Amino acid sequence: MNTADIEVHRLAADDAPLYRDIRLEALRLVPDAFGSTLEAESARPLSSFAERLGSSHVLGAFRAERLVGIASLIILQSPKMAHKGHLVGMYVRPEARRCGVGRGLVEAIIETARRHIEVIQVTVVVGNEAARRLYAGLGFEEYGREKKALKSGDRYFDEILMAMDFGSSRPDSID
Repeated sequence: MNTADIEVHRLAADDAPLYRDIRLEALRLVPDAFGSTLEAESARPLSSFAERLGSSHVLGAFRAERLVGIASLIILQSPKMAHKGHLVGMYVRPEARRCGVGRGLVEAIIETARRHIEVIQVTVVVGNEAARRLYAGLGFEEYGREKKALKSGDRYFDEILMAMDFGSSRPDSID
């Protein structure tokens, strides 16, 4: 797969069947990487996936007509937190990995985030070194670790907290 064959664009409500399919695949193949579960999302009607696409910024990476990767930007709405956003729901199908698809998705999320927020955050489950390297290589910096961030059955998963600060309008120093 060549990155020139990949087109990244925002998903719309009519992309819900494709989005639901890849989202459920992600939850099935790497359940420990996401806050949701296959059981919970499988029970949702297709309309809830369409609503999610209509109300949030979800990007899809396409090769021809096949959706091979997804990533979402969630911008917080609280007046005191509206300067921040979260990169969530990142997933690339196995056959599209190591081809630049993930990098393209994250770069597109960053480009969008720069226009709307000052800080973008992402969490990575401890042990997912490929994701950690990807984010670090694009400028995200680690700032902490959340212990027991996720729980699946009797197992807990810590997450590495990472962020990219785009700066703000206030000066760093006074001359």
